[in-house]
Amino acid sequence: MGPVAAATGTADNLGGLVGAAAQAIDNLGEWGVGAFTLAETVVPPIPSEVILPLAGYLAKQGSLSLLLVFITSTLGAYLGALLLYWLGLKLGLERSIRGLSRLPLVDRQDFEGAAGWFGRHGRSSIFFGRLLPGVRSLISLPAGAAKMHLGTFSLFTLAGSGLWNGTLIGLGFLLGTQYRLIEQYSRFLNYAVYGALALSVAWLVVRRIRRRKTSR
Repeated sequence: MGPVAAATGTADNLGGLVGAAAQAIDNLGEWGVGAFTLAETVVPPIPSEVILPLAGYLAKQGSLSLLLVFITSTLGAYLGALLLYWLGLKLGLERSIRGLSRLPLVDRQDFEGAAGWFGRHGRSSIFFGRLLPGVRSLISLPAGAAKMHLGTFSLFTLAGSGLWNGTLIGLGFLLGTQYRLIEQYSRFLNYAVYGALALSVAWLVVRRIRRRKTSR
């Protein structure tokens, strides 16, 4: 059995949400990983914490190129960040927040928190914000609204996103040597992912209900 066939078989052996994600990554290839990270940057509920380690894991099995996974994931994160930067630049912070907060599972308070982080830390928030869940996806919006220099924004975004992506992909690559252990415990990983998603949805729903009550 060749390395690609072995990797595909390994992806098939992972059940549930983790297995579905691994199979999707295996089918879509390196550019599919880039598409996932672009979507995660624009729509925060899609977790890179699940996608990128699985991509590194499949790279270890020989199905994907480790270098190309890193390049496409970082490029996808940058393009997603650039889209939010452009929205902030063209629409302004308030109009951007008002429009994007209508998306499912996205709350206005999340954008305001990212704007507050940018206001306190300035351009350094673009780099360090890429390492923080929640802030990572939304920090581009206030940067665009503040008309931050595009070159500085791009440099800090690529550096921060590259560090974050490289860490997650590297962890998955190292775990790839223990694929039988991953298969054995993938059921428990699925439970953890399902539980985290359920708690996130419940928290967002409760928070939105409370905000509506207080605004009346």
